[in-house]
Amino acid sequence: MGEATRIAAPAAGAEDIGPRRRYGLLLATAVVSLGVQGMVAPSPPQGVAVTALAGASLLLAFRAAGLSAWLVKSATGLATAILAVSAFRATGGGVGDGAVRAMNAALVALGPPAVAVGVVRDLRSSGQVRLEAVMGVLSLYILVGMLFGFVYGAIDQLGGDPFFADGASATVSRCIYFSFTTLTTVGYGDLVARSDAGHTLAVFEALVGQIYLVTVVSLIVSNLGRPARSRGAERT
Repeated sequence: MGEATRIAAPAAGAEDIGPRRRYGLLLATAVVSLGVQGMVAPSPPQGVAVTALAGASLLLAFRAAGLSAWLVKSATGLATAILAVSAFRATGGGVGDGAVRAMNAALVALGPPAVAVGVVRDLRSSGQVRLEAVMGVLSLYILVGMLFGFVYGAIDQLGGDPFFADGASATVSRCIYFSFTTLTTVGYGDLVARSDAGHTLAVFEALVGQIYLVTVVSLIVSNLGRPARSRGAERT
């Protein structure tokens, strides 16, 4: 029996590490996507890469959350379809940039809820804040910033009028730059939304970013590694 216990212990540890690796990969994919959008010059291959990374982030978020198989399959089908549209546009197909950005926004928008579900499940199952929970909430933060960036670009392309004031073009890198300076409330001021709708979206993003950082992220990080209190301790 002692030998069986020794054999079973590594297996349990391997299962425990699984979610941590998946959240780490999700965080790495989100960071790579951020870099591609911000530093790679706009081109058809760059557009396809951005869509592929958005789809990969969605699938990793769903898998890390442990969602049901049919949800993962549905997400795979959606990501594949949007990637095909992006590739079709890259080959000269009649698909506008605004439509692709809107579809990328739809992909990214499904990621944060899945991450939230996964983090809550991990906290409940482990009874403590582990490293994977920290990587999960950080991934969610980056996904929210990318989501607003895609939304700003889609508004610029589909709304008829420029999104930014003073005639600044809403390139992918500028939309990402404006989104994250707004999310973090840095607000350099070199890019400014032109319309009242753009101002409102920017204010909403700033509120989301600040409230999320001072509540969720700070609470998770401050309790990293602390075990949950037992029921007996809670009663006393």
